[in-house]
Amino acid sequence: MGQETKRPATYEDLLALPDHVVGQLIDGELIVMPRPGSPHGIASYALGSRLYGFQDSDEGPGGWWFIAEPELHFGKSVVIPDLAGWRWERMPEAPSGRYETLAPDWICEVLSPSTSSLDRGRKKDLYAREGVGHLWLVDPVSRTLEVLQRRGAEWVERGTYSGRERVRAEPFEALELPLGALWPEKPRRP
Repeated sequence: MGQETKRPATYEDLLALPDHVVGQLIDGELIVMPRPGSPHGIASYALGSRLYGFQDSDEGPGGWWFIAEPELHFGKSVVIPDLAGWRWERMPEAPSGRYETLAPDWICEVLSPSTSSLDRGRKKDLYAREGVGHLWLVDPVSRTLEVLQRRGAEWVERGTYSGRERVRAEPFEALELPLGALWPEKPRRP
């Protein structure tokens, strides 16, 4: 009796998933997770809007293209980070395709209980292997920002920040980021 072998997942398997889940391929393995919750969405939107000045030079320093939830194709892997940015020097024209194959210079993963181990493990390793320069891990539950920089094939921690700190983090040191904006408290009424 022969052993059953599991076939590698394909892009078609990814496209066949229902809309209420998020799917990714990592080294040919299909990984399916529930869509993230509101704290995840709030943190991702707040961070993306704060970084806008790095894309529009009239509003800030410029020099970057940003995409929220881009589809990145790296060999047998198809991943969707929460935010990604490319320096204009490496990507002179605005991204216009369905997906990107050029590794971003910066990626941010907003952690959710269902994605944290994947983001901190296999995806982090994949990003280093593909040449991503900086990785931010934002955790809205613990209210932390971890800033990592790739050196060779390894990630080096550049800082961990928490709570309501105001930080200047690589590669966006020109921006003072108020972390409290990523996990706002109940608004005060006038």
